[in-house]
Order: sequence, then structure tokens, then C-alpha cells
Amino acid sequence: MNSYQENPVVQQRKWWILIAVSMFTFMSTLDGSIVNIALPTISADMGVPMNQAEWVVSVYLMIVCACLLLFGKVGDSWGKIKVFRLGMLIFIIGSLLCGFNHSLAFLLFARVVQAIGASMTMATNTGIITEVFPMSERGRALGMIGAFVSLGSIAGPGLGGVILAHFSWPFIFWINVPVGILTMIAGEKVLPKDITMSHDSIDKTGFVLFSIAIISFFGGIFLGQERGFLTWLPLLLVGIALVAFIVFLRVEARVSKPLITFGIFRNKIFTMSLITALLIFSANFFVNVVIPFYLQSARGLTPSVAGMLMMVFPLMMVIGSPLSGYLTDRVGPEILVLAGLALLSITQLMYMFMNQHTPIWYYIVATAIMGLGNSLFQSPNNTMVMSSVTKENLGVAGSLNSFARNLGMVLGISLATTILYAAMSQAYGKHVTTYIAGRADIFAYGMKITFFGAFLLCITALFLTVWRIYKQGGRKKTL
Repeated sequence: MNSYQENPVVQQRKWWILIAVSMFTFMSTLDGSIVNIALPTISADMGVPMNQAEWVVSVYLMIVCACLLLFGKVGDSWGKIKVFRLGMLIFIIGSLLCGFNHSLAFLLFARVVQAIGASMTMATNTGIITEVFPMSERGRALGMIGAFVSLGSIAGPGLGGVILAHFSWPFIFWINVPVGILTMIAGEKVLPKDITMSHDSIDKTGFVLFSIAIISFFGGIFLGQERGFLTWLPLLLVGIALVAFIVFLRVEARVSKPLITFGIFRNKIFTMSLITALLIFSANFFVNVVIPFYLQSARGLTPSVAGMLMMVFPLMMVIGSPLSGYLTDRVGPEILVLAGLALLSITQLMYMFMNQHTPIWYYIVATAIMGLGNSLFQSPNNTMVMSSVTKENLGVAGSLNSFARNLGMVLGISLATTILYAAMSQAYGKHVTTYIAGRADIFAYGMKITFFGAFLLCITALFLTVWRIYKQGGRKKTL
């Protein structure tokens, strides 16, 4: 058989396949954000400054971004399910290593191992689901994947706070081990054998150049926040990133099987949906960075209470995402994407007006609207991305889709912290790179400016989507 959709056994198991893939997608995405709320604890326990502890989050996202395109191609060549299974094993090993409190260097090494495994699963998950599910059910299936991606990316601080209330910080990583093993066992029973393999060669030179560009660029950004953007090391790293990226583009134009098939970007539905996903995940991580400080430092809440309040978002995602996936299959994705982006823009405006005296119910309402907006946006946007490409490009499309999300997360962290610290420094009159004890007013000012930046990202995504739908409608009328 040339298609999973023609295989009756696979079709009987398709929802179990979706559950297995979704569970691991949730865990791998969760580990990009769950550490945020534990950073003060890790910093104190290891005796390292907060800015060094922040690399525990940053290095994970940077390695994921650097490896996604490679494993998308490897999945197309060797088999998506084979790569997904190997990624599960590597991720579990990395999670186990992360909990051993030896040193910051060892923890960063373990996070690199974990990120390599995560990138293997992220690069192949949507391609697997798109191949398994027929078009009539693809919206619901991709909606569930999108829901678990969003849940993982934003539920981390909330779930991390709940775990820290009862256990030490290594359990943030160790919880992945038993859940991951159970998921692997389930995957062995339900995941089919690969049938779509191109056996193409892998563009290793392109991967090395792309990895250097990604790691150097974001390394320069994070070091720039700490040392100043005009100091020699951040400038050197950004310069290396630019040179590597230019050389990467030239190499990709010459090789027969490039890491990125740039022709795929001629598909405007694919490209615009990808850009929109990048903008929204960046805006989501503005919230991920700022809200833990707001609830714990500015409001004086404990990590467990802050974690419970931050669970409002994932609870709304759990409620809204299945409905969004169902509606995607029934009414089409465009109207749902627009509604979701409108709600997300409203949420960022609401966050702008919060301060240390704002009633907690106001925060809960704003966060609930954000959860609903994300659930309306993610499923139809994923459907638009993955249904707009041919079967041969599913692996590349899936890895680019995951790359856009993870790049959005790294951009969100770097932009949010840069804007927040710059605004706080302006209000305080001197350079600031952390929360100032006893000065919640300074933080509230920085938070207002930061969420204005997030609002600009959301409103840009909304206008881009309106423009694309308008252009599509105009083309349809001329046909």
C-alpha cells in the first residue's frame, strides 16, 4: 500500500497514533517553558547568578531551532516514524540526566541531549499525522497536535509551580521519564512502519552553517542583554551569524537536495500561515517571561499559587481546542484564525493595563481570553500549513512549522526581556537586568511597554491574515 489512508489497520488505530504523538509533542514543547518558574530555585541551589541560570531555558530552545530542519529532512529520507521513535528515546535519556544536580555545565549538557531528542519528535509529528488522517478529519487531528504544542509552550510555568510546591526542582525533568516510557510503549504498539521514504542524501554543510547562524545569533542577543549590545562579544557573535546565514543561502542555492526547499515558500498560504505562527508564539512567550515575575515578585504570590493561576490558559486550551478542530473541518480555517487573532490582540491590550494592584479576577479573565484565542488560532493555522503542501514536502513543511513555533519562542524570550529591561532601566535611571526588590512600580511600567510590543505582534499577524484572505478571495473571483 502506498498510503496509510489505504491501510485498514492504521485507520483503526489512527486516534491512538494521534494520542501517542500528541503526548510526546506536549512533553517536548513543555520542556521549553517549564524551567522558567524554577530558575530562581536552580540559581540558588547551584550557587550561580540568575543570568547564567537563564541559559538552562535558552540553550534548549536554541538547539531545537538549530536541529529541526535537519531532522525534517532526515524524516523524509529515512522515515518519519523511525526518527520520531529515536527522538523519544533520546529525550527520555536527556530528561533523566537533567535531574542529576552535578553542576550548571552538566545540566546544560543534559539539556542539549534533551533538545536533540525533542527536535526529532517536533520535526516529524505533524508529517506523521497528516499522512495518517484523511482530509475530512485532518483539522481535528492537527487541532489536537496544535493544542498540545500550545499547552506545552504556555503551561510550563503553571505546571512547574505545582511540582515545585511538593518536590525539588529535578522532578520538573524526571516527571518526563515514566510518562515518556509509557508513551514509548504505547507507540511501539500503535505506530505503523514507515512507507514514505525518499532515501535522499542529507545536506550536512547546510545544517552546520544553519546551526552556527542560529546559535551565534541568539547567543549574541542573550549575552548582549547581560553585557551590553555594543560590547565586542555580542557584536562578534551576531557578525558570525550573519556571515554563516549568507553562506548558508548560497550553499542551498547550489546543492541538489537542500536542507530547505525554498520553492515551498512560493506557496503563499503556507508562507503567511508560517509567519503568523511565528508572531503568535513570540507573543505567547512575552506572557511566559513576564507573568511569573508579575505574580510572584510584584504580587508576592508563592510559586504554587502563581502556578495554579497560570493554569487558566491550558485549561481553556483543553476546552477550546477540540471544538476548534471540529469547526475547522466544518466551516474552514479562515474565520477561526481571524477570531483567534482578534482575541489574542485584545488579551495583550488587557495585560497592558495591569499593575501590582489589579484584581486577580481581571488577570484570570484576560488569561482565559488568551487561552480561547490560542485554541481558535492553532488548529486551523496548522491545517492551513500542512494541507497546502504536497506529500513529498510534508516532512519539510512539518519541520518548518515546528521551527517557526520554536523560533517564535526564542524570539519571544529575547524580545520580551530586552524590552522589559530597557523600559525598566529608563524608568529607574540606571541599567537593570532583573526585578528590583521593593519597586513593583518600576516593573509595572516595564510590563506595560513589553505587552504593548506583544500587542503589535498580534495585530500584525491579524492584518497579515486579513490581507491574505482578501487576496485569496480576489483571485477566486477572477478564476
